[in-house]
Amino acid sequence: MEFDTLDRRSGLTIFDPVENARFELYTEDPPAMEPAGTTGFYFPIDAAVGFEAAGIEIPNHLSVVVRTQDGSIVTDATTFDGLELPFDDYLLEVQSTPMKLYIAVESSLVLDHGETSAMIRFDGRRRARVGARSFHERPAGTITVTDDVEDAMAALSLLGSALKTTTCERSFPTLRGHPPLIERGESFDVPDGIERPDTGVELVLPPERSYVYPAASLAYYLGAELVVGDAPRLRVGEFERSLSGPGGYEATVNRILRQVFFLDCLTRTEGYYKVELHERERVEPLVDLDFADLYDRPLAEQLPEYLSVPFETLEPHILDWHLTTDVVPTAETLPALPHFASELSLLRTPQHPDTYTSRPKPKMFDDFTRTAVAAGDFTRSADDAWDWGDDELFQIESADTIEHAWVGNGYPIGANKVSIESLRQKDDYTAPDESALTVHVVCNDVSMDEENVVSRFYGLRDFVAFDVSIHEETTTDELATLFRSDADFIHYIGHVDDDGFHCSDGSLDANSLSEVNVDAFLLNACRSYRQGETLVQKGSKGGVVTLAEVVNSSATKIGRSLARLLNCGFSLRAALSVAKEELVVGVEYVTVGDGGVTLCQSESGTPMMYRVSRDGDEFLLKHSAFPTSNYGLGTIMSSEIEGSVKRYLASDSFAQFRLSTVEFKQALQLELLPVKIDRELHWSDELSVTDL
Repeated sequence: MEFDTLDRRSGLTIFDPVENARFELYTEDPPAMEPAGTTGFYFPIDAAVGFEAAGIEIPNHLSVVVRTQDGSIVTDATTFDGLELPFDDYLLEVQSTPMKLYIAVESSLVLDHGETSAMIRFDGRRRARVGARSFHERPAGTITVTDDVEDAMAALSLLGSALKTTTCERSFPTLRGHPPLIERGESFDVPDGIERPDTGVELVLPPERSYVYPAASLAYYLGAELVVGDAPRLRVGEFERSLSGPGGYEATVNRILRQVFFLDCLTRTEGYYKVELHERERVEPLVDLDFADLYDRPLAEQLPEYLSVPFETLEPHILDWHLTTDVVPTAETLPALPHFASELSLLRTPQHPDTYTSRPKPKMFDDFTRTAVAAGDFTRSADDAWDWGDDELFQIESADTIEHAWVGNGYPIGANKVSIESLRQKDDYTAPDESALTVHVVCNDVSMDEENVVSRFYGLRDFVAFDVSIHEETTTDELATLFRSDADFIHYIGHVDDDGFHCSDGSLDANSLSEVNVDAFLLNACRSYRQGETLVQKGSKGGVVTLAEVVNSSATKIGRSLARLLNCGFSLRAALSVAKEELVVGVEYVTVGDGGVTLCQSESGTPMMYRVSRDGDEFLLKHSAFPTSNYGLGTIMSSEIEGSVKRYLASDSFAQFRLSTVEFKQALQLELLPVKIDRELHWSDELSVTDL
């Protein structure tokens, strides 16, 4: 973590170079900062500074949890005006910031909300300490396994070693930690320090990959040991629960994960954060659970109580899960499981793509393309022939989650194709040399230059510095130089075919590149998936590609939408999911590599969106959140729309409101974010009431 004074006004900036995240705090006078100790913040921090000030201003109306130094909550100040607190030794936790941020001060306090910020005033000049902790965490080590399935079971039994607690607080994303990695080798080996927590939980499973792999997320979250047995079941002490319930084994495992995690989120409101949680208010009258009593019990005693509640009772209230991952059950795909367990992804084990016989019939897409061309549009294909592709492309079973990933051979239609290489590159990530995000917009066909406007969408943010450049009609050498550069993102507009990227002097095949250092990319051209996967193999973390021909007008629209969504902190996978909703034909676009890559943090920590419809003179607004690697499942948040202390679990449509015209206009001014009206995507800084 790095601290520095501001140039344009009095205050300080906190910069996390690993996550490329920045936040600012303001003071009346330039603060004379000096390094401070990291103790005395109740929670762990990476670095701290101290300075004297009469108060601190917090931008963006962010909420503040005020504690005494023993951790006791004094107030959860989501909204406040003239709130006065007596003299004490306080710890203030500023929420929804791009890093964990704390302010320690001994003083009486006055908290006020202004028009654009929150103000914390001290009783005169006091020494304040500001501490911060990065969200970034690396795996603790790598477990080596042979191709014996029982080695896989032993390795997955150790994923829970990363849990920072086995209490219900592990439902907070910052208290879970990244599981150890797994790699294949000649013998089984576990580094020193990696030990399974003593939770007493066992998952008894047949020694078959189709049983073992779907249990990875549940094993991680429960700190469970995978034990060989005939009938799949969860066992803790004398309690057993069959894992062959309605819908089959995989559905049952995923149901139990969702149920236990959700009830942990409700139980933890008796602990560090005694907040008014919306979901607890809804569920508590429906269940015979004593949350205060459950909070003090060990995990082994909580599980039987949790699972005594019928899932059907909880289902209408359980938060929307963000990710389903299909992992082809082979020895080669095992190393992917710790990454998706870390995200608490729902896991499935489909058969090999060779067993899929249904492929999408290209006729509907062909008809759409020809109709668009007849109306004066054109495709981004380098030739006139329609080519859906070959047997590498296949249709997979849809998922009931916002995002969907695939680990295995071939190219799944509509899902993020993840490679083991991209996950390794994610682990090897190091801090950038520069604090600004570098974005290259490349347009190699002047007939498509309408999409160049995306250059101004990157960088429409406070606290995030962008360096955006436009490159037109590049040569092969120029484009190769851009791919080899230490850039954060390349937005390519033009043509791609079997020979590679079309340039002014020929074609650049990604296979000719010795290395690729660009973190992520969008290849907005026809059939760009092979070139995109090669970029990942050569070093990029991930990107958005196409599986077929794309019509120029649709490509321009999705290119603009993706640029703005990435600028608002959405991951590649979530951004594409949102952008594709408004396209007549959006199935051509998929992500390759690590679809969880983000360019920057959202202003609210978790990327958000409004879904709006009109009901007479009122507006029905659903407030949606999209978990990311830093603000994962279990994040709690408030909605500035309602102006109350109520908290929600971050998920799609976590809160719903009925607003007057005036209230709706005010909601649009709170933050730059996407707004969905029917299937059409708008932006809060451009939308007016007349658009509805």
